[in-house]
Amino acid sequence: MKHSTSILILVLIAAGPVMAADEGGWISLFDGKSLDGWKSSEENSDSFKLEDGAIVAHGPRAHLFYDGPVKNHDFKNFDFKADVMTAPGSNSGIYIHTKWQKEDWPNAGYEAQVNNTQGDPQKTAGLYDVVKVLEAPAKDNEWFEYEIIVNGKTVTTKINGKTAAVYDEKDKEKLDHRSRGSDLSSGTFALQAHDPKSKVCFKNIRVKPLPD
Repeated sequence: MKHSTSILILVLIAAGPVMAADEGGWISLFDGKSLDGWKSSEENSDSFKLEDGAIVAHGPRAHLFYDGPVKNHDFKNFDFKADVMTAPGSNSGIYIHTKWQKEDWPNAGYEAQVNNTQGDPQKTAGLYDVVKVLEAPAKDNEWFEYEIIVNGKTVTTKINGKTAAVYDEKDKEKLDHRSRGSDLSSGTFALQAHDPKSKVCFKNIRVKPLPD
């Protein structure tokens, strides 16, 4: 295990210094000081701000896409983690296997829901319109670790290390009733600003690429 991790680190460093991984194979996607490596949709880009080392999504609908050098912002299999905190009554999302859009809700990939107390019945850790989590596994005004793992055709979400939802695309005919989105392929990550009444913070955003 130690040997394979060292090989991964060397490969990532060889691709450029900004891609260096830690001993666990994790690569930071957010430096806590700037939005370097991130690109907002053209609509309502002011909905994203930096506060106290976190990305804050607060304002009219907008999406912030990872556009940086890690894996050339094109991920297939991975373990993704972010620390998230919601204000009461807030809605947001973390998109996977998506692509930059200048406006509207992203059409590619899946949305991992972020919502602990907002009115939408689909709560944190669900895959929106696919696997619905109806009881929030986290609380407002508290930081929690949101983990999303994609391995092959399976998506797993975890909150604070506890599995919340698992979806395998072989169950697509039974479970998939999305109004938008596309099947797993590859793509980037995006953070959602849902509406002016929602405020959600993201920090410690990192990824561990897994073998394709």
